[in-house]
Amino acid sequence: MHKIAVIGTGYVGLVGGAGLADFGNQVVCVDRIEEKIEQLKRGEIPFYEPGLAEVVKRNVREGRLSFTTDFAAAVAENDVIFCAVGTPEGDEGRVDLSQVDAVAREVGKHMTGYRVIVQKSTVPVGTAERLREMIEASQASPIPFDVVSNPEFLREGSAVEDFMRPDRVVVGADSERALEVMRGIYAPLYLNRTPIVETAPESAELIKYASNAFLATKISFINEVANICENVGADVQVVSYAMGLDKRIGPKFLHAGAGYGGSCFPKDTKALVHIAEEAGAAARIVDAAVSVNQEQKERMVGKVLEAVGGDVSGKTVGLLGLAFKPNTDDMRYAASIVLAEGLSAKGASIQAFDPVAMDNAKELMPFIDYVSDAYAAADGADALVIVTEWNEFRQLDVERLKKIMRSPVVIDCRNVYSPEDFEEHGFTYVGVGRGSR
Repeated sequence: MHKIAVIGTGYVGLVGGAGLADFGNQVVCVDRIEEKIEQLKRGEIPFYEPGLAEVVKRNVREGRLSFTTDFAAAVAENDVIFCAVGTPEGDEGRVDLSQVDAVAREVGKHMTGYRVIVQKSTVPVGTAERLREMIEASQASPIPFDVVSNPEFLREGSAVEDFMRPDRVVVGADSERALEVMRGIYAPLYLNRTPIVETAPESAELIKYASNAFLATKISFINEVANICENVGADVQVVSYAMGLDKRIGPKFLHAGAGYGGSCFPKDTKALVHIAEEAGAAARIVDAAVSVNQEQKERMVGKVLEAVGGDVSGKTVGLLGLAFKPNTDDMRYAASIVLAEGLSAKGASIQAFDPVAMDNAKELMPFIDYVSDAYAAADGADALVIVTEWNEFRQLDVERLKKIMRSPVVIDCRNVYSPEDFEEHGFTYVGVGRGSR
């Protein structure tokens, strides 16, 4: 058992802290925001993630997980410090490391013996060395420590499963002592024969960016193929299915739609382009993927306009789904924002429903009329847009929709349905890349 402090109780920190406690470690999660810590002590999770509340409650009950605002005590009393604070996008794709730097300075001030500082946040190549220098500069007297890069690969909506049963764990360290500590922390995964990649910190830092950029590029690629399909009369659903059967390609992330969003892909792709530029290299493919993704979101606005005759002024558009993907309340870089703002700017009234993301959406888009369910979003609408593929939107009563909508028009930005599902009921149906059936 290791005594661990996790600094930061956001998405990465809380999922990681709860998971590490579930592995049998003694974990304290630290945050400066007292209200958030009190909320966690009451068993309330500050964001939506399926299954996380149960893991947190179980480990609190069994005494392996606790929460505090006392940064100094957490560093002084625990042998391993996980840094899981935010690394938001800065100017021109740069990563804002101000929170990481603050953690490094505090760790240097308060450590009382050998510590392993584990960088969990997504950070540029060279950050491990940056942390080492900052910690050393903040120490009153020299105390030994090691810095480890241990990037996370959690998917929102399935983060608990991803932490407990990962495809791989990446550990970047240049110290055998630190590696032994990390092996002990992740002992259950070693026993389950989970692939553990032990490498240098620089490689570990780049693995995260390269992985996310590749997946983002795969999404942008299939969206470009979808646009070609529309012009030549092909069906991207069939094209992507056949592509995915090739084991060299695989089916995942080959679903045409409204583009990627969330906290990782948009930020990390831009960051990798910037990292490459600073290193005197180039990331032209990734740069193109970023541009294609933004264009794809804007293309969805055009689809709605075309479906209603070119003018939405004075018309009502219903949006089904607001979060960037199902099973999360995350609105960061969501396609719904581009759609709602673009249509509203052209004179449309927007009414929308999302099972969990409406509170977050209200802060970003106060001009939307937020309603109670999918049918309320469709009521009186001149067009209904499926933006997020929540399961509850997969079994809509099409006849009921036709009765309550002003015009039977559906724009399916996620290809949830087949065209005939709506067309046989007299609807105009518009999908993505559905050039033919």
